[in-house]
Amino acid sequence: MSLGPVMVDVEGLELTPAERERLRHPLVGGVILFARNYESPEQVTALVDAIHRLREPQLLVAVDQEGGRVQRFRAGFSTLPAGAVLGTLYDENSRRARRMAETCGWLMAVELRAVGVDFSFAPVLDLNRGVSSVIGDRAFHANPEAVAELAHAYMTGMAHAGMAATGKHFPGHGAVAADSHLSLPIDDRRYADIQVEDLVPFERLIHFGLAAIMPAHVLYPRVDRQPAGFSRFWLQQVLRQELGFQGVIFSDDLSMAGAEGAGGMLDRARAALAAGCDMALVCNDPAGADQVLDGLGAYDNPVSHLRLMRMHGRHPVTRTQIAADGDYQDAVRMVKSIA
Repeated sequence: MSLGPVMVDVEGLELTPAERERLRHPLVGGVILFARNYESPEQVTALVDAIHRLREPQLLVAVDQEGGRVQRFRAGFSTLPAGAVLGTLYDENSRRARRMAETCGWLMAVELRAVGVDFSFAPVLDLNRGVSSVIGDRAFHANPEAVAELAHAYMTGMAHAGMAATGKHFPGHGAVAADSHLSLPIDDRRYADIQVEDLVPFERLIHFGLAAIMPAHVLYPRVDRQPAGFSRFWLQQVLRQELGFQGVIFSDDLSMAGAEGAGGMLDRARAALAAGCDMALVCNDPAGADQVLDGLGAYDNPVSHLRLMRMHGRHPVTRTQIAADGDYQDAVRMVKSIA
């Protein structure tokens, strides 16, 4: 059985019989965890292990563990700084900031790998323009070159811990005030303006081997009439052809208000996959997830399957092992000093 093109979530701290059945559906390829799925490192390790034991190859298990406001697992995990903290350090001492970004990426990733999670949807590659409240301090910096440098260091740290990186939110969510969780943001800039600013971090990280990208639920009407996550122009012409990206494209959560224009949940999933996404995320809507799984029909994309397989976590490690590691102890102290 291959990895399917749909990522779903689960309700609580353990899998229910209905969830086990859903996760065995051949169209499911991954599970995203939230704060409601976390009680302790021991509990989440058991949950992830139960998910991994359901299928072969194992389902991907992901989480949003950026740091700052967006950190799903907290008690028992290191408190991670928001990206903008690293941006402030960059303005003071760029070399130290890059070293700290690499340490943060490694610490985030090794703690997740120690409980079995395959990857975090990180780093954020949006620009902190002081416009978007939903992005805000999640972004490293306003300067695209600074974002690229810090994100590259962060990605390098993740890789050393055995985790693939996912850059988001392509082609850039930082220039709009609206929150795509609540409405469809509209960015009226020309393509040329987006290209010389917001696309720079994506282009740089693609060059350095970025494994995955998540597009934004943002409409750029002077470029295309579809939001980026449903746009063949953005995903295939720009991302695949012009930027040469060969990794995974994950849709952002299709239950967000920014995706509603594509129709019902099944229509949204079909549109995202047709535009070029390798995996469609359906979160916080079990009925919607079942509609997608029941209605999507036969789906077989060997190229997507190979891309998704590369998202499995590497370098398995236990919490006992990392706790005894001097490098881990040093990283905890370093990150605590800024977080």
